[in-house]
Amino acid sequence: MKNGALTLLLQQIRCPLGTKPDYEVFADTLRCCAAISDIKLGKGLHSHVVKLGHLSCQLVSKALLNMYAKCKALDDCRNLFGQMSHGDAVTWNILLSGFAVSRTHDTEVMRLFNAMNIIEDSKPTSITIAIILPVCTRSGALGAGKSVHSFAVKSGLESHTLVGNALISMYAKSGHVSEDAYSVFRGIAEKDVVSWNAMIAGLVENRYMQEAFELFCCMLHATTVPNYATIANILPVCACLKEHFAYRLGKEIHCYALRNDLVADISVINALVSFYLRIGRMREAEYLFQRMRFKDMVSWNSIIAGYTSNGEWLKALKLFHEFMSMEMVRPDSVTIFSILPACVHLKYLKVGKQIHGYIVRNPTLREDTAVGNALLTFYGKLSETEAAFRAFMSICTRDLISWNAMLDAFAENWDETKFVELLRSMFIEGIRPDSVTILTTVHFCATISRVDNVKETHCLAIKSGFFLVHSETKLGNALLDAYAKCANMEYAFKIFESLAEKRNVVTCNSMISGFVNCGSHDAAHSVFKRMSERDITTWNLMVRAYAENECAGQALSMFHELQSHAMKPDAVTVMSLLPVCAQIGSVHLLRQCHGYVVRACFEDVRLMGALLDIYSRCGNISCAYKLFHLTPQKDLVMFTAMVGGYAMHGMGEEALEVFYHMLTLGVKPDHVIITAVLSACSHAGLVDEGLKIFDAIDKVQRVKPTMNQYACVVDLLARGGRINDAYAFVKRMPIEADANVWGTLLGACRNYHEVELGRAVADHLFKVETNNIGNYVVMSNLYAANAKWDGVMEMRRLMRARDLKKPAGCSWVEVEGTKNVFIAGDSSHPQRTSIHRTLSVIDQQIKELLQF
Repeated sequence: MKNGALTLLLQQIRCPLGTKPDYEVFADTLRCCAAISDIKLGKGLHSHVVKLGHLSCQLVSKALLNMYAKCKALDDCRNLFGQMSHGDAVTWNILLSGFAVSRTHDTEVMRLFNAMNIIEDSKPTSITIAIILPVCTRSGALGAGKSVHSFAVKSGLESHTLVGNALISMYAKSGHVSEDAYSVFRGIAEKDVVSWNAMIAGLVENRYMQEAFELFCCMLHATTVPNYATIANILPVCACLKEHFAYRLGKEIHCYALRNDLVADISVINALVSFYLRIGRMREAEYLFQRMRFKDMVSWNSIIAGYTSNGEWLKALKLFHEFMSMEMVRPDSVTIFSILPACVHLKYLKVGKQIHGYIVRNPTLREDTAVGNALLTFYGKLSETEAAFRAFMSICTRDLISWNAMLDAFAENWDETKFVELLRSMFIEGIRPDSVTILTTVHFCATISRVDNVKETHCLAIKSGFFLVHSETKLGNALLDAYAKCANMEYAFKIFESLAEKRNVVTCNSMISGFVNCGSHDAAHSVFKRMSERDITTWNLMVRAYAENECAGQALSMFHELQSHAMKPDAVTVMSLLPVCAQIGSVHLLRQCHGYVVRACFEDVRLMGALLDIYSRCGNISCAYKLFHLTPQKDLVMFTAMVGGYAMHGMGEEALEVFYHMLTLGVKPDHVIITAVLSACSHAGLVDEGLKIFDAIDKVQRVKPTMNQYACVVDLLARGGRINDAYAFVKRMPIEADANVWGTLLGACRNYHEVELGRAVADHLFKVETNNIGNYVVMSNLYAANAKWDGVMEMRRLMRARDLKKPAGCSWVEVEGTKNVFIAGDSSHPQRTSIHRTLSVIDQQIKELLQF
């Protein structure tokens, strides 16, 4: 039609007979110019209209005014409006619609609306109200919107469908959906499909999902037939319901859309794809997406975001590459927000940098603050703080989210200096922190154990009034947790008491955790008993508290109580219980824990490492190795546990084999595994191998040896019979030897009857560790073994003078799942008679064998 009108106009203009163009042809042509935004042709026609005297024709002048309004030539539009002698409601509406397109002209729109009200001949119509109300909504002028509503009521326009629909939308977007919007909806005399859609959309937007679904059901029973927009609005509601119920309803709506040929609209297909993805039905979503004849930006963004939210990172990335190869549609900011988290989870730094390059080449994306924030978050999560800071500095207009994201990146990577510098810069630039800034700072101060900085942040939060808003409990919990982690239980308890009326599970868990970490297990139990609601974290903390306090029976009792409360143990529960298995030496309980881990499909590498370690400590090194061998992803913790297990069992060769295999895989060793492998060499007598590894600590790993590693070398040399070399090694140490080093050397002196050297070593040891009775016993035994009775008496005199008493020896053994404890001098075991009789028989058999 556009082309036909233009052709007809040109034919009449070029007519040799000199006939004038008809005013209707001018009006149609100007409408075409408005539709295709051809301002150049429109101005040419304007000139021709003036020459021919058609400007006085209302049809032509209104078409011309509409052309300028649609082409956003607002100055020309205003000038033409001023030249028009008669400004009726239609003329005013055209002018208002032109200015209402952009939010930059909201004030001018309201001024023009007020001017229109003054003129008697051009009172606002329902169309005027429909133009003005969205302007009031986006500018946040609810008061002005209500004034317009009052005008509509006085003018009798409220019951008009067009006005009612606009009012519903305004109240819904302003958060007044349940009363004001619904009241307007009920007052519309003739509701059309837009009325129903506006009300349903408003309820959904304000999270009234149940009400939205009920209204949709009412719509189905009314005379109004749902259209494509209804389907697009109601599917997100279905996705919020319980999984099976949501799937059934979604399928029914899908069938309805198919029967009524609504799937021809791309918005319906996009909504269906998004619905299936939100409830985790990947197969249905993929099927719909693949069958789409035309895919727009929303289609691609929906499927990529769906893959990301369902943890299908590789599929999301593959689809993103396919999207990038498209020529018709190009990725936008929503695409970037969806794909960068996938790169983070896959640790695909290179792909993220390529996306960064695409953003830099695209001016629209480059100037988008939200995109810049997403980029710096991406780099921060991958510990690329320098790249994150460059992304931060390249953001044209940094908002508070930018500052918070950058602070979080520094905090995640423990960069204290840069964190403080950035926080200082933020205050210098006059950026006012919000609750997120405060929480990030509190968590970071707790991480680096800076209690003074926690107090400063606490003070700032009070001065800024953050404790007066709804986030008080969250911030209070964070501060409580921070003080607890910094071992300042006095301040932590004060905050705990101040939150008496607003405590939740997190509050109590933080307090319990603080008490457990400080060894105040009774205080932790007191908080636990007063809790009205508990989660799995609460129970885990209490199991851990008893386990760490070597109260194995109470830890097991707490674990059984946890299960009786219908709580499902998680990986942390098992890790909290494993030390109990080691304390009571129960392989039976350990296997039960392992079985539960397998059945629950826990794949935590740290948990596997802990299981391996406890198997070794319980004496079952073969099970430990099987677990190590069957674990596909081995990290440093797994290798350390296996080396430590072999070291514990004196299997030095095997420990070295695992250690060197780890090095070939490129896993960098830390001090813990180096200490473990040195211990393994020591127990297996592999002196040369142990010394070689020790020398590599400084030369190859470029780190300084720890005191434990020095002690291992002393033990290594001493067990190899090189006592003097061990003593010389201690004397050459660049740091002063501690009790562990001297104690190791003293034990070696006892084993090799080196009395004089032992005396010299003991002198050093008693200076650094006066009250350890074990050291005096070792020295006494050394004297006794070499008949140095004066020395024995001297040691006993020192022990009496310092009031040192040796604790009774204790051992235990598990038989048929029952722990049997034996203490030196104790005869309370119920089967003591049978045990003594059996021991007597064994003793007699040994003597008989020795006689032969």
